[in-house]
Amino acid sequence: MMRWTVLFGLMVGALTASAERLPNIVYILCDDLGYGEIQCLNPERGKVLTPHVDKLASQGMVFTDAHSGSSVCTPTRYGIMTGRYAWRTHLQKGVVQHDKDYGALIAEGRLTVPALLKKSGYHTAIIGKWHLVFSFVDDEGRRVKSEKNKKWNAGIPVGTKVKGSPITRGFDYYIGFHHSAIIETIVENDRVIAEKPTNEVLDFLGMNAVKYIGEQSKMDQPFFLYLPLNSPHTPIAPSDEWIGKSGMGDYCDFVMQTDHVVGKVLQALEDNGVADNTLVIFTSDNGCSAGPAKAKNLIKEYGHYPSAYLRGYKADGWEGGHRIPFIVRWPGKVKPGSTNPELICSTSLLATCAELTGQALTENEGEDSVSILPVLLGKNTAPTHDTVVHHTYTGKFSIRRGKWKLGLYPGSGGWTKPRDEGARKEGLPEVQLYNMEVDVGETTNLANQHPEVVEKLLAVLEKQVAAGRSTPGATQKNDAEIDLFKKDK
Repeated sequence: MMRWTVLFGLMVGALTASAERLPNIVYILCDDLGYGEIQCLNPERGKVLTPHVDKLASQGMVFTDAHSGSSVCTPTRYGIMTGRYAWRTHLQKGVVQHDKDYGALIAEGRLTVPALLKKSGYHTAIIGKWHLVFSFVDDEGRRVKSEKNKKWNAGIPVGTKVKGSPITRGFDYYIGFHHSAIIETIVENDRVIAEKPTNEVLDFLGMNAVKYIGEQSKMDQPFFLYLPLNSPHTPIAPSDEWIGKSGMGDYCDFVMQTDHVVGKVLQALEDNGVADNTLVIFTSDNGCSAGPAKAKNLIKEYGHYPSAYLRGYKADGWEGGHRIPFIVRWPGKVKPGSTNPELICSTSLLATCAELTGQALTENEGEDSVSILPVLLGKNTAPTHDTVVHHTYTGKFSIRRGKWKLGLYPGSGGWTKPRDEGARKEGLPEVQLYNMEVDVGETTNLANQHPEVVEKLLAVLEKQVAAGRSTPGATQKNDAEIDLFKKDK
């Protein structure tokens, strides 16, 4: 049975049937960029200049209640590509590494965004960080191990084969790196092609994105460019020309350079005459990583709040861990200069692309993906996401429904103090309930005052876990057993 996006899908399906060319799609994913890093989202407490993203926001729609599928890298990226929460896989906490054999995180045969778009004639490319498991192997298929004495470079020889590259999961072209611990090892399609100095990687990705846009703009087919940048994640390494630009240290210099690279990509769309028919999405995989950013110092010395008015940072269950910048521009379709308070999640991309191209998802595709196309086009009359499930680095759960947010952890659920064990020692409750309409900073735990809300939200979460999906449809199977109340060892 097909899971059809009926009402609005019929309208948008006309795009496919008509002579109008489907839009190009550019999805820019920053790495560890906090909600408060973009100045237009945090005008009073954001001190880093981000003119290019600010301009993009003025030309499109800003979502103020958008969330990543997790508060850390790998699981969010899985959700973006598959429209499924990563905690349904065997990866139920943490992130994957390049030197451990996890097996494929995206199962062979599972529908991905690029695979879906290829069905509608798109050329698909990823330029940047994958972090969804691939292996370096020799000609006999044996794993090639990295050098142990290099902090940021795996030392994988040029020419080494790559098993499980993004080109095996729907992409026509790939150039980039696996994740930040081996950022200098550059892969093209299924081979290691170079080692690049750390402080050159961000500009390298931008240059290749500009090149790709130029090439594909001349082709008679739409393109999908997934551009997962390396910044401002560690290693914090702005290029020489950006050092000192912010006046607030290397981290803020790196954020400014990130904005600059985004500007280069947007300018390439203009220069090649395709900006008017390109859907651009700018976002982040999770919140700011407080330690590397030296967030406390930024706040104290410069009054710069990377999480804006939100509590917590990367890895946490609090909003600073997973509420993200989310800006969408599509000239002539998305209202410029608009702000939308709709609750959405980055798992939405698959269903949105399906509706955009007039395709249907089967029952075992995009189980946690809800199309935001009606929202973008101003056609929605009701909330698209009834719920969004949040997940932390340590594998803790929370669920948002309407104004209520329930967290199944006593502390941050992640790295920010109090961590869960510390919170237990302080005698804090095992669950947290917040009214997000009046307490977006999550300062007052209402769990004891509203046990009926706690019970209701927990029942919804348990149902979505058991059903293998959060969207309507037939029950699906999770890849592993899920424990909602599992405590850290």
